[in-house]
Amino acid sequence: MSKEAPSSNTESKNAFDLEERTAIFGENVIRFEKTIPHSAVTVPLISQIVRSGTSVGANYCEADDASSKKDFKQKIGICRKEARETKHWLRMIAAATPEHKVEARKLWQEAKELRLIFAAIWRKS
Repeated sequence: MSKEAPSSNTESKNAFDLEERTAIFGENVIRFEKTIPHSAVTVPLISQIVRSGTSVGANYCEADDASSKKDFKQKIGICRKEARETKHWLRMIAAATPEHKVEARKLWQEAKELRLIFAAIWRKS
């Protein structure tokens, strides 16, 4: 009898697990923030991006435990707004620290995808 290799089902499951995906996004925002040099310009931007980037996942957890459909839709709307705000702050950080533009762009793309996902959920709920 031969043993089969472990399936990559876990990896594909995580790609569609929004709670996990938003948590990873928040963690990546935190890691990114730690690479940005602190200056009079970047400190407020860092504060904003950490707030909005980690708020996406926190609000998704709130939506997942919503007490009604109306509450769910409202919290999903907040997720959508926070993802959009994160895109804005990433753009500002890229402008303030051009050496971080490539990494900011990767995070911006993930924020964009999350926003599109939440917009679709919001429309369907």
